[in-house]
Amino acid sequence: MTKAKKKQMETTGAGGWLSYRPELKVLDCTVRDGGLINEHKFSDEFVRGIYDAALAAGVDYFECGYKASKRLSKREDYGPWKFCDEADLRRVFGDEPDPAMKLTVMADAERTDYHLDILPKDQSILSMIRVACYIHQIPTAVEMLQDAHAKGYETTCNIMALSTIQENELHEALKILAATPVDVIYVVDSFGSLYSEQVRDYARMFLHAVEGTQKRIGIHTHNNQQLAFSNSIEAVVHGINLVDATVYGLGRGAGNCPMELLLGFLKNPKFDQRPLIECIQKDLLPLSKKLDWGYSLPYMITGQLNLHPRDAMELRESPQKEEFLAFYDKMME
Repeated sequence: MTKAKKKQMETTGAGGWLSYRPELKVLDCTVRDGGLINEHKFSDEFVRGIYDAALAAGVDYFECGYKASKRLSKREDYGPWKFCDEADLRRVFGDEPDPAMKLTVMADAERTDYHLDILPKDQSILSMIRVACYIHQIPTAVEMLQDAHAKGYETTCNIMALSTIQENELHEALKILAATPVDVIYVVDSFGSLYSEQVRDYARMFLHAVEGTQKRIGIHTHNNQQLAFSNSIEAVVHGINLVDATVYGLGRGAGNCPMELLLGFLKNPKFDQRPLIECIQKDLLPLSKKLDWGYSLPYMITGQLNLHPRDAMELRESPQKEEFLAFYDKMME
């Protein structure tokens, strides 16, 4: 344990130990979610810097990017982290990455040629495949999960746009997923619209759905209403055991739960904020002057309206990026 971590624990008080669970794991999705704002065109040096910082900080999983179909997305239009070909992965992470932090990628349902592009585990340095789907894509997601499991991977299912799904549909989807070999099912706040009591209720629902199995529940939050961190805390308190976060909150639109905040809350002595703070100073602060992410009023508005942030993202990329009142009036019409 570092001196800084020991000091942090001493000053937190006994209540801080409520967040200590050895089985609770953390997943870094900085490169994957952050890639959504620059077409996944991060340099090898940047990606390796985030990886090294996460590894030194004690993070358990590192998400490298997507496994996107080259039939649907042209390679020349995107950076390598849109596709995560094995050659690119090995060039940056080596042929034998440190086993202390497992590598993972996200595969979108109906947008991944998973039969071909996801290799058998013994031919890849990846350890986990994360299948993302909308509720109507559950049958496809099940096929993808079964394929990845048969190839030897850990798996997750991230059900997107959770806040738009009718409760009976969600119960049925969870029942179906509980019967698959999936390892983790995620509560995903795609629009940054959820409040703590909703996160609590989803956590209880998901945990009940997998009761009696060895499956875990994860949480992935967005920061439209500046609740990504607090909602992640709420999920942890109610028994969720895999938490997504990004360094300095880098991510699509309003960004995600900041990793440095999360590790400060979790009292497992293996976690260390210092490498993240060094990485933020070296890599993320310069990037923040070039790319736009994080809380702003347009993202707040779409979050409160339970809408996809695409309209807010378009505004933030336009010359009228700070015409907040006109945007508010438009969205309220």
